Amino acid sequence: MAEEGDRSNESVRKEAVAANPDRGVAAIKPQFLTTKDAFHAYVDADGKENPEESVASEHCNDNDDCNYAAEPPEKKAKLDEEDKKRARGQNKSRPHVKYHQLEQNRLCPSIVQECASRCFYGNKCKFLHDPEKYMSGKLEDIGPKCYLYENLGKCIYGISCRFAKSHLDDGYKNLINEELVKQQEGKVLVRNSLDKNLQAQLRKKKYCFEKSMKYLKHLYEYRKKSWNKEKKAGVKGESQGNTREDAAPRGGDLDVCVNTAGGSKGSEEAETAQEATLVTMGAITDEDVIKLRPCEKRTIDFRGKLYLAPLTTCGNLPFRRICKQYGADITCGEMAMCTSLLQGFSSEWALLKRHHSEDLFGVQLEGAFPDTMTKCAELLNKTIDVDFVDINVGCPIDLVYNKGGGCALMTRTTKFEDIVRGMNLVLDVPLTVKIRTGVQEKNNLAHKLIPELRDWGASLVTLHGRSREQRYTKLADWEYIKQCAKLADPMPLFGNGDICSFEDANRALETGVSGIMVASFWLKRLLLGFEFCCTEY
Repeated sequence: MAEEGDRSNESVRKEAVAANPDRGVAAIKPQFLTTKDAFHAYVDADGKENPEESVASEHCNDNDDCNYAAEPPEKKAKLDEEDKKRARGQNKSRPHVKYHQLEQNRLCPSIVQECASRCFYGNKCKFLHDPEKYMSGKLEDIGPKCYLYENLGKCIYGISCRFAKSHLDDGYKNLINEELVKQQEGKVLVRNSLDKNLQAQLRKKKYCFEKSMKYLKHLYEYRKKSWNKEKKAGVKGESQGNTREDAAPRGGDLDVCVNTAGGSKGSEEAETAQEATLVTMGAITDEDVIKLRPCEKRTIDFRGKLYLAPLTTCGNLPFRRICKQYGADITCGEMAMCTSLLQGFSSEWALLKRHHSEDLFGVQLEGAFPDTMTKCAELLNKTIDVDFVDINVGCPIDLVYNKGGGCALMTRTTKFEDIVRGMNLVLDVPLTVKIRTGVQEKNNLAHKLIPELRDWGASLVTLHGRSREQRYTKLADWEYIKQCAKLADPMPLFGNGDICSFEDANRALETGVSGIMVASFWLKRLLLGFEFCCTEY
């Protein structure tokens, strides 16, 4: 009796899920659901019984309407135990539709956008133009409510939407909620998309990097002079212990050089052409003539804020939106390769997208050389909307480290300084840096670099309490972070590593850091940010 009750409860639950899918619950087709008894029977039979056939026969009717049961026998047949070689070649017996037949059953975009009077393809159109015929062969809706219609007032997919019944009238016309549409007017939900014209310029290498080229030219001349001095002094090769005078020129010297050095003929022609087509409105400023001083740049008060770490492959825009709802104050995009951005790769530019709910947002760049990093910083400064730019000097993976990027920059101090000074020169927003304790576990380098980063112009340094050798093993060294926080003053320093609860966050703040960065633990428990907010973080 108890087993029959359990079976009836399971069947009732399946029917309830299929009939009334809740918001936020992924709907699963009934033919893919199973029961505990069927699963245990399959396990007891050592996999000899085909579970797919039992599931299909349980949920499919006599008319065999289920697509699952319509699989060809060749696809379901198993190979003999003696012949375990993988079957190769195309499965020509699979159920498929030819391309020209698919076009005939697909609705024309002009019907979807409700502009049938002007079809995009004219008389050559091969798509379907009859809404009634399309609806007769369309699959059933996934659910009763359309998210776009409920929140934005209009669904851009119209009759082709898989939730179309919630916003279609009797004549298959798309309904529009005028009040919600007016509320959304002028709002851009996602910013920082890649413009096609910009992508074409980057791919053809026709984009003008005026400030970066002046900085790099001056940097090359300065290095050349220092190399000649070393040759005359009989010093062979690059010296390992560069003094402050042998490093890159001071920020003030670079500002004078960049603003007074004459550009090439091509750049002058580009400037005159740009000035001729430029239309100004409002107050006229002199930012194009006189560069902003460091004290005039936009500043951000990072202190006391909860920083969501830029998680590679995980910290995408939907994930950041959820974390923002749970209390994250600062969000940052995933690590983007500067070389891929300069080449105009759409997949890399997608990492820079920003949702309107992210009020304090930055992007993280990875690179190994001053030319590419400086050019990329100037490009982003002109084309996208960000509040700060972060340099990744903490990536431990071999692919990045072997090319001189990530943690390798901590041992390449000359290149590191050139990158920081160059990016700080061309950016109008604060520049931040994320580092580790060092490369080797017992050889810390962060305490030497943090005072230098403060002098080079960094606005914030985030220190992960592990070395590259440790990766993500062992505990983070918060005692060392405490020492570095004292050296960084007055520049804010954030700590990162092993923050798994409010108690951990509270202990981290007692070390004297200006704030904390929470990383992978967001993946394990998103309510962590909500816990911080409710406990007077």
